Amino acid sequence: MTNQYDIAIVGGGLTGPALALALAQTGKSVAIIDSLPQTVRKNASFDGRSYALALASVRLLNAIGIWERVSENAQPMLEIKVTDGRAGEGAAPFFLHFDHAEIEEGPMGHMLEDRYLRRAFLEAMKAHSGVTQITDTVVGQADQTNGIEVSLASGEVLEARMLIGSDGRQSGTAERAGISRTGWDYGQTALVAAIEHALPHNGVAHQFFMPPGPLAILPLPGNVSSIVWSETAKTATRFAALSDAEFMEVLRPRFGDFLGDIALRGKRYTYPLGLSLANSFVAERVALIGDAAHGLHPIAGQGLNAGLRDVGALAQVISDATQRGEDFAAADVLARYQQWRRFDTTTLALTTDLTNRLFSNNNPLLRFARDLGMGAINKVPALRRGFIREAAGLTGDLPDLMKG
Repeated sequence: MTNQYDIAIVGGGLTGPALALALAQTGKSVAIIDSLPQTVRKNASFDGRSYALALASVRLLNAIGIWERVSENAQPMLEIKVTDGRAGEGAAPFFLHFDHAEIEEGPMGHMLEDRYLRRAFLEAMKAHSGVTQITDTVVGQADQTNGIEVSLASGEVLEARMLIGSDGRQSGTAERAGISRTGWDYGQTALVAAIEHALPHNGVAHQFFMPPGPLAILPLPGNVSSIVWSETAKTATRFAALSDAEFMEVLRPRFGDFLGDIALRGKRYTYPLGLSLANSFVAERVALIGDAAHGLHPIAGQGLNAGLRDVGALAQVISDATQRGEDFAAADVLARYQQWRRFDTTTLALTTDLTNRLFSNNNPLLRFARDLGMGAINKVPALRRGFIREAAGLTGDLPDLMKG
């Protein structure tokens, strides 16, 4: 059995559905393939994951009809405070402070739990006649004269003019297309959980740079924050094995008491940290987006935001090519997407890599120099506003979907 589509997308996480909806709005027929049943993805309980969505990403989600479905569960990020820290020292004076009031566009971004965003995507795709959701596993892909053939484990075969890989760092789409990867392991693991606290966070996000790795405390609705705590892999393994009560005992001296008493909410999760960059974002009638193209350290919270920029850029390249009467999957068209996104994502990857290496250590001279440098930036309004706009995703060559 063979079904034909304009575009097939492998991976039903977040960036894949976002691209499916963006393309369907332009009249394209899209098949999105994921091995997990929709019921599993839709009904997943809170698993500790949440996302810092930059303002530009919120604009894109609004443009494709998602934001109206999730906005009531989102928490605006009004300030970001960055500081050095050590376990047991309590909150140190911050050396960077970003306040949304310094830019005209509003909050720099919003925090949103994965469960709300994923469910909204599934519901929006179900409601759109241009999107077909398929629960199956891709086992093969082969070039054709004017398209690409996608073979599924069920025996079904799809024909599409173009294939998009949104299937993560271990992208089978990229591997089958002959795209290799460059990357390395950081020897760090992220401990992720939600924390209830006695005092309100007032929409302030905190980033504490501890010697083993950063601890991000990110505001969620109510007196709840999400933590992304990077530790050495060995220490993280030990902490992950602790009981909930023991885990809170090792977290408290690092978290501090600035939000009053704290307690664990829900389960705890761990994610190994590393860098993974596809050596090409495109191949013959194939393009990669999201983690399939670039897996970053979470130190700046830009992983999903970078993926949504891919979505905006690729949707625009395809739409522009279609309007000009071009084959939107032709090599020269896909080259425009790669040119648009590759430099930006490589720069972001190297910046997050350098930041992690610079701040995840206990060298006193290095700590003093970096704190002095960041403090100097904080005192220059023009530089500070530049960093705020960068955090909001408002810099660089923005796709139309992110311009508001």
